[in-house]
Amino acid sequence: MKSSSIVVMLAGLASMPAFAQSSVTLYGILDTGIEYVSHANAAGDHLIRMPGVTGQFPSRWGIRGTEDLGGGLATTFVLESGFNPRGGDLGQGGRLFGRQAWVGLQGNWGTLSFGRQYTMTYQALTDSDILGPDIHGIGTLDSYLPNARSDNTVAYKGTFKGLTVGATYSFGRDSAGTGNSPGQGTCAGQVPGDINQCRQWSAMLKYDGTYFGLASAYDEQRGGTNAAANFFDGVAPAAIPSSGAKDARLQANGYVRLWDVKIGGGWIGRRVEPDTAVASVRSNLFYLGAQYYVTPALAIDGEAYRVLVQQHDTRATLATLRATYFLSKRTAVYGNIAYLWNSAKARFSVSAGGGGTTPAAGVGQLGAIVGIRHMF
Repeated sequence: MKSSSIVVMLAGLASMPAFAQSSVTLYGILDTGIEYVSHANAAGDHLIRMPGVTGQFPSRWGIRGTEDLGGGLATTFVLESGFNPRGGDLGQGGRLFGRQAWVGLQGNWGTLSFGRQYTMTYQALTDSDILGPDIHGIGTLDSYLPNARSDNTVAYKGTFKGLTVGATYSFGRDSAGTGNSPGQGTCAGQVPGDINQCRQWSAMLKYDGTYFGLASAYDEQRGGTNAAANFFDGVAPAAIPSSGAKDARLQANGYVRLWDVKIGGGWIGRRVEPDTAVASVRSNLFYLGAQYYVTPALAIDGEAYRVLVQQHDTRATLATLRATYFLSKRTAVYGNIAYLWNSAKARFSVSAGGGGTTPAAGVGQLGAIVGIRHMF
């Protein structure tokens, strides 16, 4: 009786007159492979596994839609869920729509949106960081960068003749209590009497031309109860336990297109200020990469990264080379090989594939993966 009632209700909704044009799209990515990591622990043991987080792109499925409201105004929304093909479990700490969950209005003036969404740190990186969220990419040195999103967020983004401006403001960046990004403590925010606790804001200015583009962005996360900032170099994370503490990133980047080659690079400066009694910690991350289509079906790309954490006296250099062969518009196979050099005190890992690959201090790592990616 219950199921028949639902069918009748849906039929009734389908028969209602359409007052505005709308569209809803189901989409997703399935991406996984087999990875090898050398010196995956302090004992120097090697590891072969199916990674738990990513290959070329993190796996996901989602629903996005728009409704034309007339007069140049439309409603838009995205619900996007991350998952692990290896075990079928949810990502982002078990959230159903942990990657994105927002609704907004858009027009010629831009888009104003509300919910869990990407910050401008992520938006500013998308064109200059050639490898993106690859398992042996920039996320191995700063895992916040490919996971730069926040809860309770109001966002605006608009593009005008190639110039894009954007900003986000979060009232509390981790309301579900699962961690804002890998390695950081929870920071729910929205505490009565302290409007700044766990607040986050970001801003971006970006220009895209025919052959080149430039971007800059600033991202600031305020501290709160149980919040921490991790540099992923093996040094213990710094607590940022109050609204006066902060974790901030400033970046500048760009790219050029020359015939069949795209070259991108940039700099990301980070400053963590725990509180007045503890000294701040600074880091600088530089990257440079290129992509070349040998044929329409074969792409070769690579990128080099260098990170320096001044107060920890840690440094690392990562070089990655990747080949992707497109079997169709939706399916591709790929192979990566990467090597990471650690300084004497550093314990960065070559892999962003789900943890468990931290080497001994000063030890380098070789990483490699062969995988398959399908998009729908």
